[in-house]
Amino acid sequence: MNQFMMIFRKDKAMPQPSPEQMQASVKLWQDWIGGIAAQGKLVGTEALGFEGKLLKSDGSVTDGPYAEIKEIVGGYLTCKADSLDEAVSLADGCPMFAMGGTVEVRSVMDIPKS
Repeated sequence: MNQFMMIFRKDKAMPQPSPEQMQASVKLWQDWIGGIAAQGKLVGTEALGFEGKLLKSDGSVTDGPYAEIKEIVGGYLTCKADSLDEAVSLADGCPMFAMGGTVEVRSVMDIPKS
């Protein structure tokens, strides 16, 4: 089985949800992630905070990891699947879609340890 990463993105300009909406959203995420875990395909997942720095090859450092873009990477999930198509099917029902966001599914390279 291979590993794949789902990267969750949403528009930076989206309005802040109410506490009730946030609580409902957390439940949707828990249920969706729990479904992947119940299949034995969850490797791990994390939400990303809003604080960070962006380091560039020219040595400059700017506040915020998304200062120049219009979307936020909100988190990621790593899963196991037999193929990219199967990993994409695991993204079905992801709560990010209800927020108008996107899910990017990428293969994780298997780099042998020496």
